[in-house]
Parts: sequence; structure tokens; C-alpha cells
Amino acid sequence: MDTTTAIHQRRSVKHYDPNHKMSEVEIQELLELALLSPTSFNMQNWRFVVVTDPEKRAAIQAAAWNQAQVTEASITILLCADLHAHEDAGRYWVNAPEPVQEMLVPMIAPFYGSNPQLQRDEAMRSIGIAAQTLMLAAKSMGYDSCPMIGFDPIKVGEIIALPEHHVIGMMLTVGKAIKDANARGGQLPIEEVVFRDQFPA
Repeated sequence: MDTTTAIHQRRSVKHYDPNHKMSEVEIQELLELALLSPTSFNMQNWRFVVVTDPEKRAAIQAAAWNQAQVTEASITILLCADLHAHEDAGRYWVNAPEPVQEMLVPMIAPFYGSNPQLQRDEAMRSIGIAAQTLMLAAKSMGYDSCPMIGFDPIKVGEIIALPEHHVIGMMLTVGKAIKDANARGGQLPIEEVVFRDQFPA
């Protein structure tokens, strides 16, 4: 499936075949594609928790207003981020030429170190980009998905043993749809959201 088709066909699906299992090869392929998502300074600050254990998924569903897709989808992914990823900057550029390393690596820690708001903003940017990569990749593989924020992040964090200095950005279900998504609610006209050079006066 080409990218344009995947963008047009991707929808937030809430009804999945609970008997369908994704193979480990498919799960690995999906996550390897997610790892190609861009991040600032190549920090790769996202962390992906792929939940397949039935008990953990049931607990997460209970912390997500009992939304059925959490357990009916083939996999549930918690998209998280390490807020302190900037502290280990050298490893992000090990394959770069030495002049590039010497220029970029010393910039990373000072840029984020004393700014918790920027750390969190960067985490959410990275998670958002990775989420779209995952959703389009899933669609191209013949799967559907649903990004979710309707859950208790503290309870879910406890279930997945979220480490200190990490944050959950969203949850994503992936599986085989058994019911189409509802018709699109309505897109705003392009002239209302796209402007040339500046916002209109």
C-alpha cells in the first residue's frame, strides 16, 4: 500500500477481532518501522511497551473506562518517553563522523537539562510522530489502529512499571477490524487551517 492510500484509509477503529493474533514477526516489523521516526537531536527518547499479557491488558482496560478495544485488539502499545534521554547524548551519534559528533553531542544536555517543560514538550512531539508512523505502518500491513488518551496514566504507569523520569503520551491499539469506523465527523475547510506566510489579520 502506498503512503497516500494509507493516509486516506487510516481511521480510528474501536472494534477488533479478539481471536486474531499478530505474529511476532509482524510485531517486530511494526516496531522497527516506528524506530525510524525522527526525534530532535536523534535522541530517540520514545519507549514502546507492547502489552500482550491478558492479565495486564485486562488491568489496563479497567483503567481505561473499560474500553473493549484494549483487550480485543491484537496488541496494545503504550507510547512513553524518557524525559532524561538528553543526559546520555553520546550514544545517539556513534556512527556519525567525528566532526559531527564534536559539534552536536555537547549541545544536547545543556539545551534540555534545566528546562523540564522543554523535556516534556519534546517527549510529546516524539511520541506524536512515532504514533503516526505506527498507525500508517499498521495500515500498510493490513491492520487498523486507534490512538487513545482515555485512561488513567497513573494506574497504567503502575501496571507497566513505568520508570522514574518517564511519561506516557498515549496508548495505541492495533488489530484486525471487524467493524468499520464511523463516517468522518467532518473536516474543516483547508482555508480555515492553512495560511500562507502568516496568520490573517
